[in-house]
Amino acid sequence: MRRIIICILVALIAGNCRPLKNDDKVITVFDLRYTLHGDLSKQQNVEKAWDHVHSIATLQGIVNRESPHLFIRYVENNGVCIDDYWWNMYRRKGNWLADRDTLVLSDLVDVISYYKDKIKGVVVYDPNVASTSNVASSIAGIKDLMAIRYDLSPGSLYSQVVLAGPKLPVRVRLINKDGTAMFTGKGILPGTRITSSGSVKNDPYLWFIEKYMSQGKCNTEFGANYIDQQWRKNPTAVGPNHHTLSNHDFFVSKKAFFFDLSPWADEPATDDTTQIQGTDLSTLKLFLLQAYKQNEGRKMCYIGGFPSWAFKYTKHAKGLHEDVPTEWEYSKVISAYNAFMDADAIGYGALANASFWQHFPLEKMYKQSWVTEAELKQRGYLNEKGEVDFKGRNFFVFYVGDYDAASWVSQTSPSIWDDPRRGEVPLMWSVSPVLQERVPMALHYQRMTATKNDYFAAADNGAGYLNPGMLQEPREISGLPSGLDAWAEHCKKYYRIWDISITGFVIDGYAQGLNKDGLDCYASFSPNGIVPQKSDISRLYGNMPILRSVWDIQEDDTRQAAANILTQIKKRPMIPFHWFRSILKTPTWYVNVVNELKKQNPE
Repeated sequence: MRRIIICILVALIAGNCRPLKNDDKVITVFDLRYTLHGDLSKQQNVEKAWDHVHSIATLQGIVNRESPHLFIRYVENNGVCIDDYWWNMYRRKGNWLADRDTLVLSDLVDVISYYKDKIKGVVVYDPNVASTSNVASSIAGIKDLMAIRYDLSPGSLYSQVVLAGPKLPVRVRLINKDGTAMFTGKGILPGTRITSSGSVKNDPYLWFIEKYMSQGKCNTEFGANYIDQQWRKNPTAVGPNHHTLSNHDFFVSKKAFFFDLSPWADEPATDDTTQIQGTDLSTLKLFLLQAYKQNEGRKMCYIGGFPSWAFKYTKHAKGLHEDVPTEWEYSKVISAYNAFMDADAIGYGALANASFWQHFPLEKMYKQSWVTEAELKQRGYLNEKGEVDFKGRNFFVFYVGDYDAASWVSQTSPSIWDDPRRGEVPLMWSVSPVLQERVPMALHYQRMTATKNDYFAAADNGAGYLNPGMLQEPREISGLPSGLDAWAEHCKKYYRIWDISITGFVIDGYAQGLNKDGLDCYASFSPNGIVPQKSDISRLYGNMPILRSVWDIQEDDTRQAAANILTQIKKRPMIPFHWFRSILKTPTWYVNVVNELKKQNPE
């Protein structure tokens, strides 16, 4: 019988209560939401939020690496605890977690004490050198250490678990024992023969590349682009969970490399204005090239995260560039080295428990029920010869996006997927199938509850977000051989599992459009069509349909949205096929737009 054990350890009874013994059969649950509700105008609350989430995420990554043990309650969206939503779904009778015993822990130090035998100590980082927090997450995964910020003040987490309490041993220091900086932007990097870059920010990354990455100690199939300690200087720029530290757990479990670097060559990074122009970009290229070499050019590198545009590298931080151009420049750079992103973008960027959910048991394959030729003839869309019977009609599809990020899929499921009007009109849900790595339970849930009017295509740009033009030779930026074969093999795996044959959107961004080699690549795994930005309006490439992406329809006013759709259709009367992209719209919105279209264009 399922048991729920609630343990509250307080100082008054500490003398009479022996420490809890770790039980591999038990799932521990910890509520971390207190870090979301502190007054972030007070620095002590900022430090607590940062320290507690970072440490628990790195701990999670280690203890959940082989099987699911530690679960946290953390991400909230519109009054819903997203983690409770998924937990409750799979705790129901007959589901994955139904019969697992649960232990609720009420204090972070208790959680750390419970799992102290599962880790080998801590990696301590420098509060005054922002990038050392990301290096600490990298080392945490590689050496099974919990990351913790150096802070001698009473009540700090460092004081509670290193100086007192469980007294975890410090195994790696990114700050000198006396609290002085290990990285100064001068001289030779510690323990290496590498001369400083002149950038205090970049030196820890260069040190990590030399000491760990170049020696094959990290898993170069996974990277993580998340904001460093710069968040502590401006924690209210966006929501309180947008330090995205809760996202670290999965990448720690994979022994990934972490970074936060500007993709721009034409200015110093906005968080490191004294660096030589483009130093960040040079370091980013070193990371990517090292990953490419260790992956032997045959495997893609899966990078979680997204440029922290509200904090860095854009005009929001007194930079030269707008938000979307920064996204596109970053995408262009990583694509040149066979890397793609799982785009945890600001707005819905926080994700918790991916290291836990990665163990969710998926089916071997999720078949889609495609409409048959006979059904299309019966509906009057095809004539007896199997040809499209236009009859003066226009055909259009909604690209239902943007679901190219695990965090976005996880957070919007209660408010968008669960909309009671889903199924009233046909919708092409465009979800990146590679998200099965971090939110398999969400993709499974979609397929198990889809109606006959819910069908699935891949989000941009297949099994991950990159610019495919940067995979084609000659490759600007990297000069590497073609990456198209690696991309095709990567995508085929995920398209097969999820029975996908359409790529609903191809973001070309600042890269060149698809050439013959690129089109051949997509035809090999997306035979029923692609929708690129840089292409002819509409054509066949062999048997693969190509429809150029043209219009976004984002108006909340459904009457105006319908009017704009009709206006755009009338602009190109010679082409009867149309594509309209909308971002995070509910099924109710689509139903209302369709009804408005019928009113405004009754023919």
